[in-house]
Amino acid sequence: MKKNKNTLFYFLSLSFFCLSLPDPSSFLMAQSTSDLYALETKKNLFGFKIDENSASPVTEREGYDNQPYFINKDQLVFASADEEGKSDIIMYNFSTGKFTNMSRTTESSEFSPALTDCGQYISAVRVEKDGNQRLWLYPINMGEPELLYDDIAPVAYYGWQGDKAALVLLEEPTRLVFPYERNDLHEIARNTGRAVHARPKSDAVTYLDKSGNTVVDGRETYELKAFDTEERTESSLGLALGGAEDFIWISKNQILMARGMELYLRNVKKGIRWEKIASLEVPGYSHISRLALSPKGNKLVVVLEK
Repeated sequence: MKKNKNTLFYFLSLSFFCLSLPDPSSFLMAQSTSDLYALETKKNLFGFKIDENSASPVTEREGYDNQPYFINKDQLVFASADEEGKSDIIMYNFSTGKFTNMSRTTESSEFSPALTDCGQYISAVRVEKDGNQRLWLYPINMGEPELLYDDIAPVAYYGWQGDKAALVLLEEPTRLVFPYERNDLHEIARNTGRAVHARPKSDAVTYLDKSGNTVVDGRETYELKAFDTEERTESSLGLALGGAEDFIWISKNQILMARGMELYLRNVKKGIRWEKIASLEVPGYSHISRLALSPKGNKLVVVLEK
């Protein structure tokens, strides 16, 4: 990683910006140490390829760097935290190697950044001073943040479908809801996974259904489901990768998941078979958790857990 004034400011600032959101069932657990690594990839008509020898660190320190999300071909946002228990949203520019604080709050923490449909805001879940968790919008131009869905809380995770966000509420069990209108909060499912993503070129929100499980090759496996936000109907996309939870869409029909230090791809239209397409070897790290793919599909960022 380039060492410059911005990099120095980033590391100094981490002592002030610190928190992560674990799985809802263990919200108060101490966060793990994790880093972001970038891999070169190719996506074309012939498939999706990962150069497993191209892994290079975006962050490399003791602390929690997680929840990456590409906002354009050159810039990535992520949540950064350490043992102090407070977090901010950081933007990283691949072209310049610079880090910039998107949020810099003293009495709250932000995590789970994403780009809104209009492209003018970075959305994030904010843990507010009173402990409440709601979805906020942070202008790209560094203006004042705005509260979205003021009546929906506590939000644990979310995923955008158009100009509305499907929200996982931190309840027991968790609830996945879709806010059509203020008086029309539709419950999609209960007891869902933390990954919520729009399926490309569709009106569907996709998620893992954890209300039931299947054991495949000795590993707990959940069903991947899709909720059509126009028709308000649910459908199954088959089983997720056994022993894994986080996923991203590579295309309308291709899903990428990770288990251990291996990456697997599956075409939901062609069948249920998961194909291993890469295996990483990075000393000091045990497994891959979250994933983020650049808009052009030429760069994959993975979260490596120590």
